[in-house]
Amino acid sequence: MTDKKQINRNLRRLQKVKTWQLIILLLLMGFVSATFLRLNNIGMVQRREAVLTADSVGDEEITISRLYDLQRYVVDHMNTDLGKGIYLESSYRRDVEIAYKEAENDTNANGNIYKKVQEVCAPQFTYFSYAYIQCTTDELSKYPAAESLVSSVNLPNADSYLHSFISPIWSPDFAGWSVLVCVVILLMIFVRLTSVILLKILLRQHYKSI
Repeated sequence: MTDKKQINRNLRRLQKVKTWQLIILLLLMGFVSATFLRLNNIGMVQRREAVLTADSVGDEEITISRLYDLQRYVVDHMNTDLGKGIYLESSYRRDVEIAYKEAENDTNANGNIYKKVQEVCAPQFTYFSYAYIQCTTDELSKYPAAESLVSSVNLPNADSYLHSFISPIWSPDFAGWSVLVCVVILLMIFVRLTSVILLKILLRQHYKSI
């Protein structure tokens, strides 16, 4: 008899908090979480654009500073994944241009080969784009001693201009704590439903045993 009273008492306690109330609270917190997660992503996008803007201007010091700012933000905030990373295309183009200009100063049996190649490729493609560089390489190969001509251009490694930072699965910011609250509410709903079902089963078993 005592067990039955205890079970009924626990069941009434659980029924004081309605499941629909928890679901409404979960929906509200889900909206809050989505808002903070979105704000985190917007913050990443703004910092990424700042890096690209500084890179296009050509100020290396500012570009590095903006890049560090982006890195710090991404590694400290969830939902800030950079996808394939951020590529400093303007820096790469400038360094490639410098490499080709240095090569133009060399003299060889064919005269200034690189200027001839530029006359072919420049009208067809964006200056020092990937297609332009590929065209330049292809045109250089048409001349004698092609291998030495191509290798004489000390092109930078394109991969070194790609930067990627890892965003955490969870971060202790507004987005992270709001997501954690949503998880707790979900657990509460699960525990409540499970407990009610178990208590009802125990009551039925108790009646059967009488």
